[in-house]
Amino acid sequence: MDRIAADARALQHCLRHAPIDCAQVLTDRVTEAQALAASALHLFLDLEREPSHDSSAHLLRLDRAARTAKAAQDASAELTAALARAVENQRRRADAPTSPPVVLRPTPQQFVASAADLLDGLLAQCHALRRDHPQPPAVPVPPSR
Repeated sequence: MDRIAADARALQHCLRHAPIDCAQVLTDRVTEAQALAASALHLFLDLEREPSHDSSAHLLRLDRAARTAKAAQDASAELTAALARAVENQRRRADAPTSPPVVLRPTPQQFVASAADLLDGLLAQCHALRRDHPQPPAVPVPPSR
């Protein structure tokens, strides 16, 4: 869970602060978002396999894990849309050398901003999961006497 949150923060930082000036960079961000979604789905499966004494709390954790995966998938879809739009607009510019091209909106950067915003939701779900499902201690605690 911590790894998912760290990866999401890193991706979000790149989307908000690093220039996305070519298709290769955008493709790399799509790949990172897809890897994030895969990690979130694995987290869901791990949580789903855990034995539960409180089905309500267990279902809440599963819901949050599923929403985490969905946010990552949605961010990936937005980035893929940005890639497609960037290529389409580039093609339109190449096809209209003598007159101003008609570029399509939303712009690739608007799709990228949307993906970064979706990662806010993913981070909120990770925070809620961490709060509700703390990691077990690394060292077993001896029984009280």
